Amino acid sequence: MSTNNLFSEFNLKSLNLKNRIVMAPMTRSFSPNGVPTDEVAAYYQKRAEGEVGLILSEGTVIDRKSSSNDANVPHFYGDLALNGWKKVIDGVHAGGGKMGPQIWHMGIMDNHHSGWVPPVPFEGPSGLNRPDFRNGVAMTEKDIEDTILAFGKAAADAKRLGFDTVEIHGAHGYLIDQFFRAETNLRDDIYGGKTLPERNRFAIEVIKEVRRQVGDDFAVIMRFSQFKPSDYNYKLAKNPQELEAWLTPLVDAGVDIIHASQRRFWEPEFEDSDLNFAGWAKKVTGAPTITVGSVGLSGDFFGAFAGESSQPTSLEELNRRFDRGDFDLVAVGRPLLSDPNWVAKIKAGKTDELKGFSKEALGQLVLE
Repeated sequence: MSTNNLFSEFNLKSLNLKNRIVMAPMTRSFSPNGVPTDEVAAYYQKRAEGEVGLILSEGTVIDRKSSSNDANVPHFYGDLALNGWKKVIDGVHAGGGKMGPQIWHMGIMDNHHSGWVPPVPFEGPSGLNRPDFRNGVAMTEKDIEDTILAFGKAAADAKRLGFDTVEIHGAHGYLIDQFFRAETNLRDDIYGGKTLPERNRFAIEVIKEVRRQVGDDFAVIMRFSQFKPSDYNYKLAKNPQELEAWLTPLVDAGVDIIHASQRRFWEPEFEDSDLNFAGWAKKVTGAPTITVGSVGLSGDFFGAFAGESSQPTSLEELNRRFDRGDFDLVAVGRPLLSDPNWVAKIKAGKTDELKGFSKEALGQLVLE
């Protein structure tokens, strides 16, 4: 099995990558009071040294008092946290890698199992996390304006600290996704609407503000998903026409690369075609895309939280789709949690040395 094409360069604006393999963002609650530690910096540097082309950080929250439901999820604001992120990016660059933070607002959330809650109520478009589950307040227009500015400020700080790109988290049922979804966006102002293109407005304004603050030459990635953690079969866009109407205005607003999240990359997004989510996103927008979803391992990421273990699997189908031009970059999650040298082993053809994955890896920062 040849993976040569996955090890070709990729260049777009501020991104100059030595290969097409991306470390997927994965929440690691190892930043006490939101401040990344030296161990967090070492964790990312090890992946850079292991030849990951682009590292996308765990979700890191913007400057809103209720943007997080977990005291140990990192912040991307405040001197202490940003000094921690400066150590991270300097270490990644020293290891020969490139990196972008994933900037995030969780929106309306379930309370964390630890019992920690933010100092003010969770906020979202309508106070809903999912149908019939209200655990916060509806944002005022002033709240929305301030949140848009906070996304822009986080992106500007990423550029100032020396990161190579930034990713906006617009997937998985969090704040921006709550605006997309009819069941959680019940607003009757300019940020609501009966159609998905109408409910795009908040995301479009976030993207435009990010672009305004980072300039035209800085690569902006945005992560999207059809599925929701509470409903794996959910589809915001039910056909290619709806997908085009949803994503094209977001690309026009300033998204350079679409990160199309799905649970299993080989599953077709719509009937009558084997194209996956990333394949369709590229087809309807023309933008470069990142595919993700159980690459290199059996099972899926959400199963890992339920205690499911996984074993290495072939990359043959991934290569077939990549070589066909379905997507431009490939995000890998759990294999890189367990093994910082996964990419180097794939490049060297040492597939017999690949590790499986167990839930224990979720609870530690694996450095070897």
